[in-house]
Amino acid sequence: MKTFKTEYIEDIKPKLQKKFGIKNAFALPHIEKAIINVGVGEAVSNKKAIANVQEQLERISGQKTVVTVARKSIATYKIRKGQPIGVKVTLRGKNMYYFIEKLVRVVLPRLRDFRGIKDTCVDQHGNLNIGFTEQTIFPEIEYDKIDKIRGLEVTIVTSSKNREHGRELFSMIGIPFASDAPKKN
Repeated sequence: MKTFKTEYIEDIKPKLQKKFGIKNAFALPHIEKAIINVGVGEAVSNKKAIANVQEQLERISGQKTVVTVARKSIATYKIRKGQPIGVKVTLRGKNMYYFIEKLVRVVLPRLRDFRGIKDTCVDQHGNLNIGFTEQTIFPEIEYDKIDKIRGLEVTIVTSSKNREHGRELFSMIGIPFASDAPKKN
């Protein structure tokens, strides 16, 4: 069985080159990085929340996480400048391809009542932004060992110049879009 990276290089790149008529292989849209982000608003009152989210995100991504801090104070939410309020991880190279393969082949099929990703999730630069309501859809997370269900955002950044190229890249990778699904009568 081919790895996700070799499948991308051997199968998807030639198809993209033929579809868009781009002669230079370096001008083809490719995936640059994947970013996983979790906002931890309760970190203001619960100091252990950041550590719990870090541990879960490290299990999901297989890489060390970074704690994000507030850039400015917001009195309404009792947030002070420099206070930890989230956790993120940026994946590149081998870890990125492994994560995207897991996302496409394991996580998205596990979603209940999933009918595809909306076309609006691809922005004007060809990047994909997906939000998940709970972290338990990832197979590494054991439901019995989590303290609270939290949402997370996944952003996959590409080198494409427009939405059409980015969407076509994601479609060829195997990300299901709602507009591609057969319509039920």
